[in-house]
Amino acid sequence: MNIVRTGNGIRNFTGTGLTARKVDFTEIPQIDFAPMASDDIADRLKVAAELKDACVNVGFFYLKNHRVPQEVIDATFGAAKRYFATSLEEKMRLHVAKSTNHRGYGPLLEENTDPTAKGDLHEAFDLSLDIPADDPEVLAGHTLHGPNVWPESMPNFREPLTRYYDEMILLGRRIFQAFALALELDEDFFAPMIKRPGSSMRVLYYPPQEGVIDEKQIGIGAHSDYECFTILAQGGDVEALQVLNAKGEWISAPPIHGAFVVNIGDQMARWSNDLFKSTLHRAINRSGRERYSIPFFYGCDYATVLTPLPNCVDGEHPAKYEPVTAYEYVSGRFAETYGYFKKEEA
Repeated sequence: MNIVRTGNGIRNFTGTGLTARKVDFTEIPQIDFAPMASDDIADRLKVAAELKDACVNVGFFYLKNHRVPQEVIDATFGAAKRYFATSLEEKMRLHVAKSTNHRGYGPLLEENTDPTAKGDLHEAFDLSLDIPADDPEVLAGHTLHGPNVWPESMPNFREPLTRYYDEMILLGRRIFQAFALALELDEDFFAPMIKRPGSSMRVLYYPPQEGVIDEKQIGIGAHSDYECFTILAQGGDVEALQVLNAKGEWISAPPIHGAFVVNIGDQMARWSNDLFKSTLHRAINRSGRERYSIPFFYGCDYATVLTPLPNCVDGEHPAKYEPVTAYEYVSGRFAETYGYFKKEEA
């Protein structure tokens, strides 16, 4: 039995090894998001029903017809490839440990998502909501808010990533509307809680792993995400993402051109009292080629209190989680994952 400690408790899985079962990828549902733009509530409710089924039974789904321009996605991947091709010395100028709000570059092994592992084999560049250093929330000590940082040697890096971030914010608001309908709430239920969402974006580079691979040192170890949901773009056709199903089997989640992979995070699992599954996943790049991905972690406002929604609690399903603010939860998870962050919080 393998154990992974997440922010929502210990998770077990029986499967060992690095191989994922290659099945027809429709086992991870594909959802056509186009009807969410319809003026007919029946069309939007149909999307919500499909989304609910995916979130209850899988925790992952592919999102098609999302209205994010492909050129925005392509430009961001292009910028990421140029950035990670620069020298380590240049990238380390913006090492994330130098940041006061978790922004900048993370080298190989900087992150360790699985506390039982030896570090994750990927490089990262992190950004989030760009807030001035003199903003009241920043001055009040919210260590995850503040300004982004950008490499001075790459003036063409900031624009594509910022545009992508803005597109994700808009898409995420539409996804929240679908979640509200899926949970039988008013369509704008979550709107007051995502005015200044604690949402972060990463561009990631995974070098290929070849030869004998240590199961405790892979691209990114088994984990669940911290925020409400994640919108992931996978570059090219390199397979690496694996999702743990209800049987304890690792299922391959290959890229589908034009579709995002969306998965439930711990915050939404807490809100829904685990009706929506925050599913364990990992990434192992054994393709022999470089892999790039862009995860966008969509959270709620940091002051939001996460507590199970009343319509997700009853006599058979008592509340599983004590109330906690979004900031307390995410900062606590960061302290578990990043050694430098734990030192800053101490």
